[in-house]
Amino acid sequence: MTDPNPCLGCGLCCTHFRVSFYWAEGDDAPGGYVPAHLTEKVNDFYRCMKGTGQAPRRCHALEGQVGESVACRIYEQRPSPCREFEVYLENGEPNPRCNELRLKAGLSPLKWAPMPSAA
Repeated sequence: MTDPNPCLGCGLCCTHFRVSFYWAEGDDAPGGYVPAHLTEKVNDFYRCMKGTGQAPRRCHALEGQVGESVACRIYEQRPSPCREFEVYLENGEPNPRCNELRLKAGLSPLKWAPMPSAA
């Protein structure tokens, strides 16, 4: 059995960062995949997820109670910043930005994740 995804009990990143990305990731552009109705224009080149452009932030794709149980309702269509934000670094160390947010919110910090050994 594997440990549950800590993101499903957190969601703080979805309430603290502006999620900006190249406009063509929107599904209203050829080859785009992010639901455009959940985005807003930042400038001629970038858009962001609705709800993340100004404080207080909460991405409109986030469902549930932050710090308890959350999910992204567009997980398979999420933009590149969300795909690139890893909870654990390649060496198994928790992302320092995750732990910073977790500590500020009163959640336990994430521990090192054991990395699978090469066979």
